[in-house]
Order: sequence, then C-alpha cells, then structure tokens
Amino acid sequence: MSETQTTCPYCGVGCGVIARVDNGEVSVRGDDSHPANFGRLCVKGSSLGETTGLAGRLLHPEVDDRPVSWDQALETAGSRLQAIVDTYGPQAVAFYASGQLLTEDYYAANKLMKGFIGAANIDTNSRLCMSSAVVGYKRAFGEDIVPCSYEDVEHTDLVVLVGSNAAWTHPVLYQRLVQAKIDNPALKVVVIDPRRTATCDIADLHLALTPGSDAGLFVGLLNAIDPAQASDWPPERVAAFCGLPPEHVAAFYAWFIAAPRAVTLYTMGINQSTSGSDKCNAIINVHLASGKIGRKGCGPFSLTGQPNAMGGREVGGLANQLAAHMNFTPDDLSRVARFWGTERLAQTPGLMAVELFDAIARGEVKAVWIMGTNPAVSLPDSHAVCQALAACPLVMISEVIRDTDTSRFAHIRFPALGWGEKEGTVTNSERRISRQRAFLPAPGEAKPDWWIIARLAEKLGYGAAFAWDHPHAIFTEHAALTAFENQGERQLNLAALAQLTRAQWDQLTPWQWPINREALTHARRVPVTPQPHAAAPNLLYPLLLNSGRLRDQWHTMTRTGYVPRLMQHRDEPTVDISPQDAARLGVQDGQLTRISAPRGLMVARARIGDGQRAGELFVPMHWNSCFSRQGKVNALVEGRCDPHSGQPESKQTAVRLMPWQPAWQGELYSREELALPVHVHWWRKATAGVTRLTLAGDKPLLEWLMHYCTGQGWQLQIAQIGDRRSVLAWHDGTLMLGFWQGTGLPALAHSFIEEAFRIAPVQLAERHALLNGQHPGERVDPGRIICSCFSIGENAIREAIAQGCDSAAALGAKLRCGTNCGSCVPELKAMLSVRV
Repeated sequence: MSETQTTCPYCGVGCGVIARVDNGEVSVRGDDSHPANFGRLCVKGSSLGETTGLAGRLLHPEVDDRPVSWDQALETAGSRLQAIVDTYGPQAVAFYASGQLLTEDYYAANKLMKGFIGAANIDTNSRLCMSSAVVGYKRAFGEDIVPCSYEDVEHTDLVVLVGSNAAWTHPVLYQRLVQAKIDNPALKVVVIDPRRTATCDIADLHLALTPGSDAGLFVGLLNAIDPAQASDWPPERVAAFCGLPPEHVAAFYAWFIAAPRAVTLYTMGINQSTSGSDKCNAIINVHLASGKIGRKGCGPFSLTGQPNAMGGREVGGLANQLAAHMNFTPDDLSRVARFWGTERLAQTPGLMAVELFDAIARGEVKAVWIMGTNPAVSLPDSHAVCQALAACPLVMISEVIRDTDTSRFAHIRFPALGWGEKEGTVTNSERRISRQRAFLPAPGEAKPDWWIIARLAEKLGYGAAFAWDHPHAIFTEHAALTAFENQGERQLNLAALAQLTRAQWDQLTPWQWPINREALTHARRVPVTPQPHAAAPNLLYPLLLNSGRLRDQWHTMTRTGYVPRLMQHRDEPTVDISPQDAARLGVQDGQLTRISAPRGLMVARARIGDGQRAGELFVPMHWNSCFSRQGKVNALVEGRCDPHSGQPESKQTAVRLMPWQPAWQGELYSREELALPVHVHWWRKATAGVTRLTLAGDKPLLEWLMHYCTGQGWQLQIAQIGDRRSVLAWHDGTLMLGFWQGTGLPALAHSFIEEAFRIAPVQLAERHALLNGQHPGERVDPGRIICSCFSIGENAIREAIAQGCDSAAALGAKLRCGTNCGSCVPELKAMLSVRV
C-alpha cells in the first residue's frame, strides 16, 4: 500500500488529493494540508479512483488506423509535417492544446510551435472559457494577473457571483463560501444569473437579469460609485436594460458601496459572450473605482474552468500570447528568441480557436495536432468542425481515450499518459502552483505529452533545444524564462523556482506566485459601452438557449461518463424549460423534445422548473456522439466571437423547441456493443460490466433485435402486456441481452437487471420478474439519485422528510446525503421547501 500527494484533474479550484494504491485498487481522499481545499473534495474528485481503469484507453501509437512502433509513428508524423511546412509554410500548421495538459507539456508545445516551426498557431480549449478574462486583466493591469486568493471569500463583507453556478462548477470553493457565511452571518451574497441555480441557495439577493446584460448592471454600479463620472446609465435605465426590479438594482448598488470589502467571482456566464472582454472590464472597473482591490477580502476574481488553464496562460499557450506573459513586441520577441536560441520565432499572433478551425475548413491550415481535448464536441458549430477535420490532410492527436468524436478523424494517434500516470505541475485559479504526481505505472506504450513533443521536435531537426530527460528540466526552464531580463516589468516571475533541484521539484509543496498588490490600485479603467447579446430570436427560432456544466460530469465525458455513480444524478441530455413555455408548447415534464437551430438539431428530455426564465432554455454541454445520438448542444451554437478575445458566445443561441412523442421508448442492456439502425435515438449510461442504452424511435426496433439475437444462436424469452414488450436473450445460461419497451420510458428495477448480468437468476420466478424488468421481491425504488456520493435517491429523501426530517442536517444524519462533498445540499433544501 502506498500514498501519494497529487492534485485533482477537474476544475480550476486545484484541490489537493491523497491517492492510495492498495493491491492495484486506487482510492482517494482530500489532502488536509493543501491550501486550496483543506481536505474537501467534490463528488467528481472523490470518484477519481474509479477513473483509472484501462477500458477504452489508447495504449499504442497508430498511423492510419494501424498500430505501429513509436519510432514509426514519430517518423511518419515528422515527415508528413515537414512536407507540409516545406510546401505551404509554417502557417499551414497548427497545434490545439488543452487545460488538461500539465505546465511542462504546455511549455514544450508552445516552444515547438512558436519557437521552431515558426508560427503562433497554437491555441487551446481555454480560449473557450478564459480568454475574455485574460483580455480584461491585461487591459486593466497590463498583464494577465488574477489579483485574488480563495481566502479572500473568507475575509470579505460581500461576495458577488456573476455568471457562475459555483455550487456545481467550483463546488469546493463554494463550500468554503458556505462555511464563511456560517462563520460570519453578516456576510452578504449576491448571485447574478438569469437562472435560479443551486448557487442561489446561499444568496441574499438573486438578480435574474436579462441574458447578456451584465455590463449594463456594472456600468450603472460604476456611475453610482462615482457620480462625478459622466454616464448615461442611471439605475432606472439599468433596471430596464437588465429586466430587473428597480428596488433590486438599488439594493445591490447600496450593498456594494457600503461594504468595506467585496469580492466578485465570475466565470463562463461573463466570459462566453461576444462582449465578454468588456464585461470583465466593467467588473474590474467597479473594484478600481471603489478601492476594493489590492487588499484582503477584495477584488475581481475570474475562476478558471480547468485544472491548468492558468498554467497554459503562464507559458503562453494562447495564439495571441508569446510566452511567460510576454507579447509580440520587438523587445519581447528578441528576448524569447535569445532565450530559446532560435531564429525561427513566430513574429505575429496566430489563429485563435474558432478561426483556426475555420482556416482548416478553408484549406489554409493543412496539419493540426490536437492534444488532450475534444474540439469536435466542445467548439461551436460542431458539425462544421467535424467537416473541417474530415477534410484536413493531417490530423494528429495525443489522447488518453481511443474513441472520441475527435479521434475518429485522426491520421496519427499518440497514446498519452493520464491522471495518476504523469508527472508535472498545474496552476489553479489563485496562481497556486501544485505538483501532479504519478502513482501508477505507464500503461501499454503511453508516454508523457512533453516526451512526444520533444521526440517529434527531434525528428524535425530541433532535438538540441528539446533535449529534456525529465519534466523537472522543463519546469526550471519555464521558470527561468519568466525571470529572464525581468526587472519587475512582468509580475509573473518564478525566479524562486528556477534553480530547484530534481529532489526539490519532486517535493515541491503548493506555492502561490506573488503579485504587487499596491500596483493594482493604479490600474487602468477601461471605458465600456454595454451591448446586448448577439443572438437574435425570431418567429422561426423564438427561444434563447443557454448551455453549461452539470454537477457530476466533466467536459465531454471521456473520464466521468464511464463512472456509474457520476451518471446517476443526470444520465442523459435534458433541457430546462419554464412552466410558461412548456404550457405554450405542449411539453410535459420528462417528455423528449427536439431543439433546432440553423446549424443543427439535438434531442433532450424536458425538465420543467421555475428556475428558468420564460423564453429561455438551458442544456448541458457534455453529451457527444460517443454517449448519444443527436445530443451535442454545440451542434446548435453559432461561432460568434468576442472581437478582442476570440472567445465564442456559447451562452445565447436562438433556437426552437418542439415536443417529440416517439412511437416507443425503451431500455437495452447488452454484453456486446451493437451497431443499431440509424433511425434509433440512444443515450449511453455507464453501468458496470454491461452496456446500457436508453432508446427511442418512430420505427420498430424489437424485430431487428430479435433477428440479431437469433443470428448469434441465443435463446429468446419474450413477453408482451398491452403496449409493453420485452425480450431476454440467453446463451448457455448466461444473460446476453435484455430489452424493455413501451410507449413511454419503462420504469425498471435497474439494480436487479445489472445483478442478473453478473449472476444469472436461476429461479423461475426471478426470470419472470426479470422479463418484466421488476424485482421479484419487495424493494423500494430509490428514485432519481440526488446524492451521488452515497447513491441516495429522491424517494428515500421524501420518505425521510415525511417521517420528520426538517433540515438538510437531519437528512444527513439519517441518510448521510449531503455529508461528504455537500454538492447536493441545495437540492435537499429545495425538496424540504416543497414538502407537503
């Protein structure tokens, strides 16, 4: 048994994790000593031990879908890449990286692309979430500086959350805020969000403003702080522009002005906009004008979405950055060229994410290397992205998972190490650098991303500049670059870490790089003119679609989608819709719907709730072609971008919604992967040891399934009662397949069905019950899972409430729900509030 201190690979909070390996089994717990989380973990972090299996892993290099040796894969990649550079020039090559990369990987990729291939066409999926925040900080402070720390939320008088459902997206930081409010009842919390989310559970004031109108709210606040500044945004105009009651605007302004200290936490709801950069500066402006910056408990705090989005920003992993917080100025270009020892340094900014894939579609970029991300799902207008990749002459990927929406287009696949297998560093939202450590052996032939980059650089003839033998050497080189010819002009200065020995780097404890807080108070206020969102609802597409994250899923589900307990809370794409819109459109709760835009179509199940404003919808961003048919929300989203940051507007898309009543719905369990007919809609649901699909369609499937089973030589057991039909397929006493269908989605005893695939029932009564999809004895259906940590369902919670539990604490004492990560507490309180 061994234990290793490492960090969580999910959100930007950057929690410390203790990983324990005992007889090959991995378990995790929070690291009490890590200053980001002090031992807390969310449900995703707590389940990390369940993500370390090798099922579905890419374990060997592949060229043109054939396994090859590493040398052959690198030789082929190098020769094809060099041929494109020789024929079309370096601008025909691009890298697309990820906040999942470690800092050392990011540094190597940035150095190769900008320093030696000679073009700045390296961008990252952080463009989709953080680039507007970068622009805001750079315009205000002259550098991408986050002027806050997590402890600020524990030493403040007012916390403003803008465009952030932190209870689900940054749950451990949210729990710190919950505790801060318990410790200081005078602390006020304002949530600014069109939706009533779980984060509103602790809000003293919820401003459900018109989507995209945030800048108007903060420009009005700036005017209230500094009445001498000319402004056309008095409170009355703000209230009208934002669709808010005037008294709510007045209360927010009064609280902010009166609070001695205030912190504003903001994330995707601000950044993912065609005017996201201006919204960021509108927030920064009110902190500058009020003096609520540069001291404890104060500041504009952009929360990063990924574990190393900040590390990528530090090394220069965005196409409009150079390296180490340096830009494409003559002095910086000279400095970086001399440090790297190159004469091929890119001289101008490169293509940002959306325009990069547009350039691939136009045939201007001939080769793209995609590292640790899934742009065929995550980029807007995903169908167009897929078409671009299909037409690209050379697509290379470095990936952990063999089958993703993006990997299907790859000509060359490099197997990369995953979490628990690789060594390096990450930087979280508060500028804190932590070690991510390996505690598992490298599987198959998988290699670190930095190693793959360095070996390919060698094939291209640049080996001397990439002759690292360990990530420690890369980190100290990166740290040295931040300090090179830096006399205080750049606040990012890691000189204190540049001389670390290998042993010191191995033992590095979490370290927050310092900033000059006094200098922040003299930053520049950027004039902002509020703009409405760019989506244009009309008679054909009258609804406004918002997209975002769920509590238990992560990005495109290549890790969390295979963990059964993380699929319990929400196991298929849903669309949140207001009661008014549902009534007008004839949509019932739980009914399937079709959502369409000019670019595409998706299918999602309706969730009717008062938290959604009329005229607006919300759909999770996670589902993709590996987990559903027509479940990608980004198939609908248009690639409109902020002109300053290049960040796409993922929060507002004009769509229409129609109810869909399929001819049948069903559940399929199978030991084998089936190539279903194209007319069948399906949603994959993680289940241990067996494939589970929820199905729906207008054309029959049962006959096709029976024909398939008999073709395999399996024996069939068939039943029909009314409109409900079911079939079980057996082979030598082993259950091979089960299918249950009805006009609506059948209610099944899923735990009993899953157990039957592990141990086949032998009693006749059990087999008859299984054919009906029900348990043979008395067993309480837990209902929809609310607490993923302990698999506590809503039926069990409602029964406990009926028996007298009248608080979240009482429910926790009786059922344990809400006592681990706390992410389900807002839902527990919501259930308590509507008890009869």
